[in-house]
Amino acid sequence: MSAIEFIGITATQPVSETGAASGAAAAVSTQSETGSPTGAVIQPAYLKALATAHEEAGFDRVLVAHSSASPDGFTVADQVLTHTERLGVLLAHRPGFVAPTLAARKFATLDAFHPGRVALHVITGGDDADQARDGDLSDKPTRYRRTDEFLQIVRRTWESAEPFSHEGEFYTVKGALSGVRPAAAIPVYFGGASADAVRVGGRHADVYAFWGEPLAGIAERIAQVRAAAAPWGRDPRFSVSLRPIPAATEAEAWRRAEEILRLTKERSGELRRHFNLDHSAQHGSQRLLEYADQAEVHDKRLWTAIAKATGAAGNSTALVGSYEQVAESLLDYTALGVSTLLIRGFDPLADARDYGELVRLVRAGAAEAAEAAEAAEPVGAGRP
Repeated sequence: MSAIEFIGITATQPVSETGAASGAAAAVSTQSETGSPTGAVIQPAYLKALATAHEEAGFDRVLVAHSSASPDGFTVADQVLTHTERLGVLLAHRPGFVAPTLAARKFATLDAFHPGRVALHVITGGDDADQARDGDLSDKPTRYRRTDEFLQIVRRTWESAEPFSHEGEFYTVKGALSGVRPAAAIPVYFGGASADAVRVGGRHADVYAFWGEPLAGIAERIAQVRAAAAPWGRDPRFSVSLRPIPAATEAEAWRRAEEILRLTKERSGELRRHFNLDHSAQHGSQRLLEYADQAEVHDKRLWTAIAKATGAAGNSTALVGSYEQVAESLLDYTALGVSTLLIRGFDPLADARDYGELVRLVRAGAAEAAEAAEAAEPVGAGRP
């Protein structure tokens, strides 16, 4: 895998948040990819096309997201992996609904069929109502304590060649031993902006994920997580989630951005009813709204208007500009220490195809920066 990891998004049916494709992808957008989700919830051909588009564009993984209404993520992930050759999955999983020993075996089994292509994205759950739809009535602090214990057992299940037992606040396990364990460690991705999230994620995360905040905010978050990880001897990597709106020229990109904003405002209520999610209590969403109140554009081209219009419903800040300008801004995040870029647009299939140019430009820029840093290093530096 390359030094910069790109993660996209997958879906089992055509869906667009605005009906507006970005960049050159506008030419290949289909009629079915406008407005709310279209057709049957499970459309195998669409899922295959979306996975293939990401692989051809140079992405490393696609996120298999989760909600109380979502199709089973393990099945979706297996379909993505089966229909591609090298593309990996970042499979979201909410602790609390599947026993940790069983969850560990499910991930290890998927990894055994597709070695090295599976990663776990831990979703503790920031929406009380959505948790309750699946029968979980616990509050957020309780959920984070449960996640902490869940991940302790998952890792032991993956790693232990001998039976083990565990007795804790949420789980009791006696003589657990899995017949399938990953040959190489399955990476654990983790997100959350609250103090509880940082505490638990610092202990367990291989990759800690942030929403697309301004550069200063990301630098602050990186420092917080590193401080929380240090007592556990961990050195996590970092991910930022953004919504690029690139075009051939900056002016064209801003025209597209304004059209996306117009359509978003028109359809935000409809989309909220469809997805039935409330992000208002999430610290990460609250931080995005604070940045949106401060300015519509931060740094060079981080655009917060979509976050403001949607109530910061998840990944909702955009980078607007020419392909070269957006790539430059993505590289600004990597210069802070970010190694994973989760990018998705507003029309999944069209944007996945379009983002191949961004992936190419960022990889080339990162390679140039690495060569320049190596050339600038004093002779003999780092040697005993």
